[in-house]
Amino acid sequence: MKTFLWLILCVWPVVSWADAAAWQAWREGKAVLIMRHALAPGVGDPEGFVLEDCNTQRNLNDAGRSQSLAWGEHIREQYSGSIAVYSSQWCRCLETANLLAQDDVTPLPILNSFFAGQGDRVGQTQALLQRFSQQSVSQPTILVTHQVNFTALTQVYPNSAEAAILSLPLSQPAKILARIQLDSK
Repeated sequence: MKTFLWLILCVWPVVSWADAAAWQAWREGKAVLIMRHALAPGVGDPEGFVLEDCNTQRNLNDAGRSQSLAWGEHIREQYSGSIAVYSSQWCRCLETANLLAQDDVTPLPILNSFFAGQGDRVGQTQALLQRFSQQSVSQPTILVTHQVNFTALTQVYPNSAEAAILSLPLSQPAKILARIQLDSK
């Protein structure tokens, strides 16, 4: 038991330092934050899905909206300046991004879902790698996307509203500097 407690005490500062270093890399534009959209109950999209019509899609519930607002607060605790926010065109991603963003959200089709044969898994992932192939970006950047996109890039299956800070340039699998999941209030 003493050994276990000693290990926890020894590892805890390293984990905290790693998270702090990841956020610093993100603030400096040396990393991007990728996030799976907040809670939108269900799997995939209903029959009759139309990209331009939110009424035909799975959408955030109240818990998902709360998660998004909590993320917005957390982001503002990390950085108070202008942030580039890119989102899938799916309504649940756009709503997540709009609720957490302090700046305008830019729809980015390469972040769109390719679940169940929609989209192009390989093509979209390669386009994302190409878009973020530089050593840095000009400002802190957030990418709001879907589980399948997150997993294709990182090999991690994220929960709803889970994020990761990824080192630039992006690679496959991406180098994860930190994984973050906020507790719901």
